[in-house]
Amino acid sequence: MSTEKRNALGKGLSALLNDSPNVNPNKNSYSNPSNPVSELDSLGSVNEIKISEIEVNPFQPRTEFDEQALADLSASIKLQGLIQPITVRRVNSHSYQLISGERRLRASKMAGLKQIPAYVRTANDQQMLEMALIENIQRENLNAIEVALSFQRMIDECSLKQEELGDRVSKNRSTVTNYLRLLKLPPTIQASIRDGGISMGHAKALLAVEDPTVQLYIHQQIIKNELSVRKVEEMVREIQKAPVKKEGKQPETLSYQLQKVEDDLASKFSTKVKLKVNSQGNGSIEIPFLSEDDLGRILEMLDW
Repeated sequence: MSTEKRNALGKGLSALLNDSPNVNPNKNSYSNPSNPVSELDSLGSVNEIKISEIEVNPFQPRTEFDEQALADLSASIKLQGLIQPITVRRVNSHSYQLISGERRLRASKMAGLKQIPAYVRTANDQQMLEMALIENIQRENLNAIEVALSFQRMIDECSLKQEELGDRVSKNRSTVTNYLRLLKLPPTIQASIRDGGISMGHAKALLAVEDPTVQLYIHQQIIKNELSVRKVEEMVREIQKAPVKKEGKQPETLSYQLQKVEDDLASKFSTKVKLKVNSQGNGSIEIPFLSEDDLGRILEMLDW
């Protein structure tokens, strides 16, 4: 492996920002907004660009921005100006597309700025996506689910393997894998991770359980009883020790209507309900429980 290639690994965003070979590398001062600059002159430099000419990044992975934090940044920009330029790519002579810095762009608008300092780069759509994702991930201001979704997008849309992705974001493969596994959890649990209801440690413990119904039950107990990560790990170990019931003769295949009844009951009781019906129409309903507390919850729902 050449020295040049080794040095490129792990650089993340900076390794992706490849400007035109015609750019003057020593040109780092702000361009005068009153004097129009050519495309070649503006590439790689910091230029004052009209905010009205900047389009938001369609590949932005962040979905939420803290309004109070934006207001604080806006107040700082009013007082001292924007210290760190945003990064854009040129669309045409009077239009740019944001690559990174949407928070700074929003705060600058709130501050009433008409122009903003910006690096002008060249980038195709794939590079745009990579830059936006990597810039946010490296700033560590995404929640765990947003990071996981960002990783998955880079794999799907940029055709990266997990090891290549790890090089891009300066994380080892096991870390990348742990984030991606979060997307296998039920949507309710993913939402709880996103909103800060449970931690990454809780989520990793839940991933040791294969049954989504059991995952949801443990998640419910975490929220209800404010369980620590260690307590959840102990609960998972106890559940895994429980003997697995071996099935004898396979029950009759349920009709669509009965399958729907089974699904509705499972949803109602937040546990895996088993509906058994034989060829004569006789049968039973099994509602498993994982602890005495869980049994009490089910009995309460049955008005027992």
